[in-house]
Amino acid sequence: MPSINRRHFIQTAAGLSIGFTLFGCFPQQEKTVAGTAPTPSTLPPRNIPDGSQIDAWLQILEDGSIRVLTGKMELGQGLTVAMQQVAGEELNTPPEKIQIVLADTGLTQNEGYTAGSRAMERSAMQVRRAAAAAKAMLVSLAAEQWELSTDQIQVQDGQVIRLDKNEKISFRELLADRQIEGTIPEDLVLKPKEDYEWVGQPIPHPDMEKIVRGEALYVQDLRFPEMIHARVLKPKVYGAKLTSWPEETQQMPGVVKVVQNGSFLGVLAEEEFQAIQALKTLGEGSEWETSRPLPKVESWADYMEEAGGPSGLNTNKATHAAVYAKPYTMHGSIGPSCAIARYEEGQLHIWSHTQGVYPLRSSISDLTGLAEENIRISGVRGSGCYGHNGADDVAADAALLAMAYPGQHIRLQWQRENEHQWEPYGSAMRMELSASLTGDGKISSWDYHLWSDGHSTRPRGNAGNLVSARYLEEAFEFNPGSRVGGGTRNSEPYYDIPGARIQDHYVKGPLRVSALRSLGAYANIFAIESFIEELSEKAGKDPLDFRIEHSSDERSVAVLQKLKELTQNEPSTEGEGIGFGFSRYKNTASYCAVAAKLRVDLSAKKITPIKMWAVIDAGETINTDGLKNQTEGGMIQAASWTLKEEVKFEAEQVISKDWAGYPILRHDAIPETEVHIINRPELPPLGGGEAAQGPAAAAVANAVYAACGKRVRELPVEAHVF
Repeated sequence: MPSINRRHFIQTAAGLSIGFTLFGCFPQQEKTVAGTAPTPSTLPPRNIPDGSQIDAWLQILEDGSIRVLTGKMELGQGLTVAMQQVAGEELNTPPEKIQIVLADTGLTQNEGYTAGSRAMERSAMQVRRAAAAAKAMLVSLAAEQWELSTDQIQVQDGQVIRLDKNEKISFRELLADRQIEGTIPEDLVLKPKEDYEWVGQPIPHPDMEKIVRGEALYVQDLRFPEMIHARVLKPKVYGAKLTSWPEETQQMPGVVKVVQNGSFLGVLAEEEFQAIQALKTLGEGSEWETSRPLPKVESWADYMEEAGGPSGLNTNKATHAAVYAKPYTMHGSIGPSCAIARYEEGQLHIWSHTQGVYPLRSSISDLTGLAEENIRISGVRGSGCYGHNGADDVAADAALLAMAYPGQHIRLQWQRENEHQWEPYGSAMRMELSASLTGDGKISSWDYHLWSDGHSTRPRGNAGNLVSARYLEEAFEFNPGSRVGGGTRNSEPYYDIPGARIQDHYVKGPLRVSALRSLGAYANIFAIESFIEELSEKAGKDPLDFRIEHSSDERSVAVLQKLKELTQNEPSTEGEGIGFGFSRYKNTASYCAVAAKLRVDLSAKKITPIKMWAVIDAGETINTDGLKNQTEGGMIQAASWTLKEEVKFEAEQVISKDWAGYPILRHDAIPETEVHIINRPELPPLGGGEAAQGPAAAAVANAVYAACGKRVRELPVEAHVF
């Protein structure tokens, strides 16, 4: 961790909230790990006000700068920049002067999980309201002090200005030692949108250059003095039981302790390489009993139907019917999951890239027996996320090790094989459809069935959802439930189709599953939008015109028409094709239409993505650069899932344990991207982080058909087209 000098300590030690909550004297870092804010480890806990209070969300510091506190996590979606923009806008203060403190059970509101593309709609808008309320109260205070009406006072760049004399006073000077009870009014007046300076502008994320340069940014980079490094030995297969391990590991250089609790086995060492070497010895010398081999699967379409039962799909009068499927896919976080934990005098502090600090805290409480008030979870960004990956599990592992070795910071990073083999995957799915067309090419019936495992086993207070808890001597029970849950997301087509029938079938699959970016929407939209293009061909109509004919929502029509405009004159040579996809995410959020152009060389068995287009309507756009980044990333990730990605396994273990066993789209294969935003500042903002995945999957599959005439209905495409 960077050193702290006396001058910086004095400059940043004290902070004063709008509600006059004092942080007290506590050092901050000169360089931060969490991007735009001081890393949460540098701030002491506070009594967190109710969410209806201004100081639950916003504080004025000693130097007059503004600190925003959010219970949401920065996952690369640009939330920190958006919050800087909305808070800065309401307070007439440049966004770069706004600090953002991320989710921390000692500092911020309990806002649950950062998931489902809801952070912008909910948390950022609450920050906007808190900032507007703060401005109104500052103006009111100044009006009282100067004996003026509020319309003679303006707030600008951390100062309150008296317009008649151009007299200025800083926020901090104005507040002095007076208290302000700060409830956010229901009838709050926000800044007129025509006066915006920063909202709607393409303000780059301040962390971008740090990421490119590989600077310290993520929890994987976080360091404390005299920190102990750790590794854990995971079983090769689910349900395995540890029977013995080489005890000579304890005498290896630098090893300070080997921790065993049932089949949970971890090693602590002075240096990271020493921990890795000790882990290797443990892996080579440990013995396990296995009792639950994994099944042999030839086709996920067949397996899911056999496990979940037939659909009873009505195809008697159908014009067309088809079956689609996807395999298990992984988050594949670039940085293996990592956490740091310290246990001392009954207090446990964990630094984690979890998506939900409060749900994780309650689960760690269940795991350890510590009261929740004795556990603090500080959110720090992680390298890669995309949903419920291994972040919560590695935090639990670190907690167990820290409690076995008190008084030291314990840094635990999973090995690559841990991440690939033990993260919760996105479930395999089967989708079966039939539909009828009228004589004029309109859809007159629709029958849709899907098979899936559940799509969220996040820890919500039950330690059994933390994978290591199931391997302790006193093991916790894991109860995944028996519902498809998020697997039904976007299973209802966002078109005008009379009497559409949708049915889901639960399948308890062989692999560990949970929330992966967009949940079931990815597979459902892939199937629906592939089927829509097949129906358009049978109707003899242009695929985009066919979609528009079945859309009465003007915003749907607008994104589709714009996509047609962008692609209608795009030339294609032999072996190239363009495909399309569309959805409104969750049928309530952002609208997104995607086109993909690619080349298929059947003789060389090679598919080359050339270009992808997207048109997105996410309501009011806070940051055009951020929305474009999210859409581009979503398209590219979905292209990788669709073309290449599949978790493979044998009876004894998952064999996709590295990037060779789980290939993804490489940098030299990434297509050109073009994103067009339809900004609607008069409407509420909608999250855009998960809008592109499903439409992009269908666009890629439809482009393969357009390029070579082969219709691929089971993913990944490259495994089935050649």
